[in-house]
Amino acid sequence: MSTTSPGVPVLVHLDIARALEQIGDEQALRGMLPMLQELLERDLPQIAQLLDQQDVRGANPLLHALKGCLPIFCTPALCAQLAQVEQMSKAGTAAEVGTAFIALHPQLERLRQEVALYLAQP
Repeated sequence: MSTTSPGVPVLVHLDIARALEQIGDEQALRGMLPMLQELLERDLPQIAQLLDQQDVRGANPLLHALKGCLPIFCTPALCAQLAQVEQMSKAGTAAEVGTAFIALHPQLERLRQEVALYLAQP
């Protein structure tokens, strides 16, 4: 990941200022980010697997849970993209939802990496 200065990661999807506005202080944020990291690590592979199996109904609750927590931590653009995929999973075909998730997945993975890098900072 590139940096703006030595040791400071460039955050594309993790919006620390937005999170601090909603959470209040950095100590609380650092306490909550591991929950987001765990959710992403657990659910992203599961969503991908369910969609590979054409199980949109199974993927929907996981997409919905992600959609619910991302606005606290992430940029509005990423939240909007996830909301579109989650909405699509309510009525779209497995092919449509799978294609949309494949396009979104790298950004969610980048978010997971950004969370890990942020938490690794002192």
